[in-house]
Amino acid sequence: MSLKDLKSGTDIRGYAAQEYSSEKLYLSDEVIVKIIRAFTAWLASRTGREQSGLSVSLGRDSRLSGPRIASACRRALTACGARVIDCGMASTPAMFMSTLDLKCDGAVQITASHHPWERNGLKFFTPGGGLDSGDISDILEAAEAMDGRAEEEPSLVSCIDYMESYSARLREMIKSGVNAGDVDHPLAGLKIIVDAGNGVGGFYAEKVLKPLGADISGSQFLEPDGRFPNHIPNPENAEAMDSVSAATVRSSADLGIIFDTDVDRAGCVDSDGEEINRNRLVALASYIAMEGKTGGVIVTDSVTSDGLKEYIESLGAKHYRYKRGYRNVINKQIELNNSGVFCPLAMETSGHAAFKENYYLDDGAYLMTRIVILLARDKGKNAIGNILSTLKEPAEAKELRFGIKEESFRDYGERVIRELEEYYTGREGFTVADDNREGMRISADKAHGDGWMLLRLSVHDPVMPFNLESNSEGGVKKLAEDFGKFILRYDGLDSGPLAAFLSE
Repeated sequence: MSLKDLKSGTDIRGYAAQEYSSEKLYLSDEVIVKIIRAFTAWLASRTGREQSGLSVSLGRDSRLSGPRIASACRRALTACGARVIDCGMASTPAMFMSTLDLKCDGAVQITASHHPWERNGLKFFTPGGGLDSGDISDILEAAEAMDGRAEEEPSLVSCIDYMESYSARLREMIKSGVNAGDVDHPLAGLKIIVDAGNGVGGFYAEKVLKPLGADISGSQFLEPDGRFPNHIPNPENAEAMDSVSAATVRSSADLGIIFDTDVDRAGCVDSDGEEINRNRLVALASYIAMEGKTGGVIVTDSVTSDGLKEYIESLGAKHYRYKRGYRNVINKQIELNNSGVFCPLAMETSGHAAFKENYYLDDGAYLMTRIVILLARDKGKNAIGNILSTLKEPAEAKELRFGIKEESFRDYGERVIRELEEYYTGREGFTVADDNREGMRISADKAHGDGWMLLRLSVHDPVMPFNLESNSEGGVKKLAEDFGKFILRYDGLDSGPLAAFLSE
């Protein structure tokens, strides 16, 4: 196995459960030790310090393979002479914050986010933020030559419950943000439930909401369970959202919150069980980011709706559609701010939200805390509903995915996108977007589908996702039918999903 095959964007991911030890991409102890040795060398090079002078914090999500991998990480780090602060079970955003609070040179989080229980992975942080794709490539290349054996030096390991400190910060945020008469119980009178999906997000109910006076009865799946027996801990998953929605209505709660496994993403539902997710969540986060501010830019990924663009502009901000991938939108946000353009928020529709004020960190608990503050400041006045009342939402939406059968899939996909632009340029009833930064977005008038379509290349895979939205019933099929006249000429694409959709 080549270690570079474990790269997944800015993460490292593979199989980790013992039952899958024969899989090509198995994260064995030897593989973990090699990668951590390479990370330690990379960190020493970046900081200009000896490896024996480094301090690294270590955390993990609730997966069953977490303790085994954590043990391998400790062995590798201490074998290099680095001091380890073991934070035990922790959220991914908390592990970044540990680099600041605990003055660590770096942090390692053991997680595979919302992926199935048998998988796991590694994420790395420095006080400057998460590592980029190129950094991961460099580390994996260096890891190939590393020794996969190591013995732990216990004297270099200390343990801390860092989630206590992290939770205390969120509690203080709520206290100061609400500024209630009862300073210690600003959430008294509110019922807020949490669905942690048996990941690590249960702390938010027990250590943040409950001590501040919120009624959290009706919360579910707070106990960490690395097999995720109830539903996938993923706010984008329909079953998971249905679950938290039903629990919110059943409990007569004011708000329902759902986290992914490692809490870097979140979604929520209102008291009626209506989802605040994707475009609705981006709109709410944009409102929060722009509250009390004049001018600014909100960066999102490319698949956001036309209604969201109008909504962001109504807040006095500009909408900057960019590429899919949470690191892509965050890096663009940082770039804009560094160039003097105020950009308070970068958000991907999957739920990754990074506020400038919060170190450009995609943190689901931080986003939910900002929403809870809104709710508590305006108890009983339908604050969230009023904020989102002007957001125009599509009548229909659909995503299809076309596999690319050509070996040089990226070159082939880019050619298809170029020719798509040529096909629609100047056609009556269609307009090519003037802000295409990923793929090709085409808008259609009422007669031709009353919406838009976007064809793009997947960030990592030989796939071309195709998104469609319409403001009218039946509009998505109109768009798809017209697009079919173009796409069916390409033998190198599997257009079966389009044919299946049109035959429904």
